[in-house]
Amino acid sequence: MKKYYLLLVSLLMLFSLFIAGCTQEENWEESEMFESNGYTMLGIEDRLGFIYDDDVTRFYAGEANKYMWHFWGEDDEFDAREVTVNATHELNDNTITLIDGQTLGSANNGADKHMPSNMSLPKSGMWKLDAYVGDTLHGSVFVKVYEE
Repeated sequence: MKKYYLLLVSLLMLFSLFIAGCTQEENWEESEMFESNGYTMLGIEDRLGFIYDDDVTRFYAGEANKYMWHFWGEDDEFDAREVTVNATHELNDNTITLIDGQTLGSANNGADKHMPSNMSLPKSGMWKLDAYVGDTLHGSVFVKVYEE
């Protein structure tokens, strides 16, 4: 009976760790800011991000602004050369397309590739921006959108 109890407790602990790992996979906090060639960017250092200033380019619900995306990676990751960015609100599973099939440019500001964009998010709160190069997810940036 003692072996059965130990096995059951072990399985419950393992299951708890698995569930905890799954829930921590997506942390809905604004992504980190980092520097590249004198520019402040929001995203994942040495992977992807866009030039961001918490005053000038801050996201406000329904307002469009210009954002310069930057991508780091191996050459073969950029074979598709087209980027799509989908956005999901933290309280809603509906995904909207912010950028659809825009072509990557050359190296810029310390990144391997770059791409200008105009983006607008429709409501306040936390958003996850999934950036795809071709059909492959290159990374996700979490942004906070403010009410005006």
